[in-house]
Amino acid sequence: MDREHQEARGVDEDAPRSVREEVPGAAERCDLPIEGMSCAGCAARIERRLAGAPGVLSAHVNFATKVATVRYAPASTTPEAIAGVVDALGYRALPSPTSSMDGRLGGAASAHGSNTHGRSSADGAGSPHAGHSTPDADASRALKTKVIVGAVLSLPVLVIAMSHGLIEAFNVPWINWVQLAFATPVVVWCGGRFYRSAWKGLRHRSVNMDTLVAMGTGAAYVYSLAATIWPAFFAQAHDQHAGHEVAHTGGAPVYFEAAAVIIVLVLLGKQFEARAMSRTTEAIRRLADLSPRTARVERGGTEQDLPIEAVTKGDRVLVRPGERIPVDGTIESGRSSVDESMLTGESMPVEKNPGDGVFGATVNTTGSLRIVVTRVGAETALEQIVRLVREAQGSKAPIARLVDRISSVFVPIVIAIATATFGVWWFVSPEETRLSMALVTAVSVLIIACPCALGLATPTAIMVGTGRSAEEGILIKGGEALETAHRLSAIVLDKTGTITRGTPSVTEIIPSTRGGFDEAELLRITASAERHSEHPIATAIVREAASRGVPLSEPSAFRAIAGRGIEATVEGRRVVAGTAALLTECGISSTMDEEAARLALGGRTLMFVAVDGDEAGLIAVADTVRPESREAIATMHEMGLHVVMVTGDLQRTAEAIAAEVGVERVIAESLPQEKAAHVKALRAEGYVVGMVGDGINDAPALAAADVGLAVGTGTDIAMESADITLMRGDLRAVPRAIALSHATMRTIRQNLGWAFAYNVASIPVAAGVLYPLTGWLLSPMIASAAMAFSSVSVVLNSLRLGRRR
Repeated sequence: MDREHQEARGVDEDAPRSVREEVPGAAERCDLPIEGMSCAGCAARIERRLAGAPGVLSAHVNFATKVATVRYAPASTTPEAIAGVVDALGYRALPSPTSSMDGRLGGAASAHGSNTHGRSSADGAGSPHAGHSTPDADASRALKTKVIVGAVLSLPVLVIAMSHGLIEAFNVPWINWVQLAFATPVVVWCGGRFYRSAWKGLRHRSVNMDTLVAMGTGAAYVYSLAATIWPAFFAQAHDQHAGHEVAHTGGAPVYFEAAAVIIVLVLLGKQFEARAMSRTTEAIRRLADLSPRTARVERGGTEQDLPIEAVTKGDRVLVRPGERIPVDGTIESGRSSVDESMLTGESMPVEKNPGDGVFGATVNTTGSLRIVVTRVGAETALEQIVRLVREAQGSKAPIARLVDRISSVFVPIVIAIATATFGVWWFVSPEETRLSMALVTAVSVLIIACPCALGLATPTAIMVGTGRSAEEGILIKGGEALETAHRLSAIVLDKTGTITRGTPSVTEIIPSTRGGFDEAELLRITASAERHSEHPIATAIVREAASRGVPLSEPSAFRAIAGRGIEATVEGRRVVAGTAALLTECGISSTMDEEAARLALGGRTLMFVAVDGDEAGLIAVADTVRPESREAIATMHEMGLHVVMVTGDLQRTAEAIAAEVGVERVIAESLPQEKAAHVKALRAEGYVVGMVGDGINDAPALAAADVGLAVGTGTDIAMESADITLMRGDLRAVPRAIALSHATMRTIRQNLGWAFAYNVASIPVAAGVLYPLTGWLLSPMIASAAMAFSSVSVVLNSLRLGRRR
């Protein structure tokens, strides 16, 4: 969110993102699919006008998806009023009264429909009107029809023009009328969209890509029409011309083939572009299509299959082995393994027991489950993933601002160049060929210029990059985060829950030499004594016993001693478990001081155990390091990142963990608000900082960083405190996200480089600068093919991101 918008809403820049984004009643969001945009200049013009509209806080128009994303103050304006601003510019906006939950499926705004639940309806599945064609599908078929009809009608015109008198049947005075008959339907019906769009733009004092096509083909067609109706007048001006039909028919030269073929090639390019664009959203469309359409619900003692829209919170849903879980919920009965790879990217199934949470669209693999529904519709984890990725795909990277500025003046500059080209060739060409030379070069300049490639360079790469990351369990909020991530030079890691598992676990069980207990018996009697304690260390010991299948006894005379430990009777034996100080108070001496000191240096928390007044041993508990953390941090070092660990733990514990995982710089005993200060201090040192935390108690630090990365498990997918959400607790996703950012930015630079180079090189060639040296002049038809190829090539280059490992 821009600072000026934050200030306008009275939101503190340094507040956590979750606070900044969720100010109640401050703003709402609507997505407006827009019809009639032909180039990035159109998108930039609409965006500027929307941003200045009353009540609008921010506006982004994505040329690739043909969608405007607008945040507005509902007290000052409405989606209908915002749509009216777009309509007043000569475009057509389709107002959506829903909030941010209703984002559209990336490029689906132009190639695919979306139903009320945000799922793709390209195949009709899941749509409330499944089986019926959508307006977008109709438009796609209409475009295909026009390409086919235009190609069939243009072919004979092209053959006549290219025969150059070699085919005797074409050397007749009325051959131009034949070309007119074939070319007119192509220009008027197939190419009518360009002329209507250009006329709209003219009425609203704007120019766009369609203006260039309309001017180029219109000039060729109108001139040819006049030459056909008044051949004598134009033939007199071209008596000595020897480069076109006049040499064989006695009439004036005509360019019907240029007008017709250019329109067909441009339409064909649009069709290829639309097909390629639909592939940029394949990843998120696959996610959206995973959700089951029905659920087996238990109501009134009977089972019934209901549409997913009819399921409500509190319903009991039954899921058999091999079925997809239809909703988010909590297991009431049953045990199973659940494949959550579509949410987290983790290939190994997760064991689920009663009381555990499950998520819609994940796969129940082994057992039958009875689930209490907790979230439905737009609240489910899957729908929130889809929403976040859609929002990211509709966002803009800062690099796109340069493109917007260029696109806003690109078409007027091209028109000026074409006008100058016509004038120069009119004055420098021989009198008998001046009109032909001036017209061909001017039309070529108008046709070959391609603002579309500039407009597609950035959004297509962002769409593919964010979709690809979603498949790997990495949710990127927007283009700005994606762009900034590739510049990160320092990573700040929270310890608990990020480097470590976030829950204490038993690491060592060491019996005393004088107690007569082995490891299993020491664990059994200690866990039995602790089984009713709510302390995290006690919970860890009881959990360890359960994982080993150790049977526990029921304790009696249980007493918790605050800050020290517990006392209890187990099977008639008095058990004391707690700190070394507690045992000393009970008059119990220890022979394990050396062992205890060694473990304490390793960051362990120690539980000393005595039975019937004698030392029995000790149990060490620690928040254990995730097995992948060391590998992930090593990868970060290889990428040249400065890695810092910040934690509220004691310095000794923090240094032990840091040494284990390979972190050299440690900041310990830090409160949450101090973590944010440490992040700001690193930024002041010149680092571009990424903060990795759990997204809750680390919210201030996440907000203070250049890029906040929140570690999630799928239960809190909508964490607004971070720019990037890592769906599973695997720290290796951090370097993967950064690597993906590098790849995406590299693709954007390639796209922009190609788009700029193409236009800079092709426009002078089309203007005929090589003609005096080589005698070579670019045909308008070749120019139109090159223009279509330039747009498609940008989209295809972006699609390579989806195949990157």
